[in-house]
Amino acid sequence: MAHTTSGFPDIFSARAHMAANRVLPVVLGLVYGFWAAANRRDGGPITGWNVLFGFVSALAFMVVLIGVRAVAPRLKRELHAVAWGAFAGVAFGFLYSQTGASVLRSSGNSLMVAGSVTAVLFYRYYTHEDATGHRVS
Repeated sequence: MAHTTSGFPDIFSARAHMAANRVLPVVLGLVYGFWAAANRRDGGPITGWNVLFGFVSALAFMVVLIGVRAVAPRLKRELHAVAWGAFAGVAFGFLYSQTGASVLRSSGNSLMVAGSVTAVLFYRYYTHEDATGHRVS
């Protein structure tokens, strides 16, 4: 068992971490796509169009998640937090809009989610970086 600089033991190998980094977007995307399709059908029968909608939603979620995971860590803490907040807000807003809620309600709720995630992550990044923006442990 190797120890990290954070004081917590790292019980998984580098290979396990690499596999998790590749599998996580796929699993989250499939859960998201299933959730979107279930919201859209509203308890009705599962149709081919509903399954297609779920897979397209899952694919779009996966692609954007991979993009945000690749780009966000390279940004300054403010933009890093905004990128994740925007991702969370859009993802939530899309799911919420599939329930049949109005555009205004979906937009308002997604803005609240985006703002909350941005605020929490900005605080986390601000407290875990030095004045020059380098991460500290």
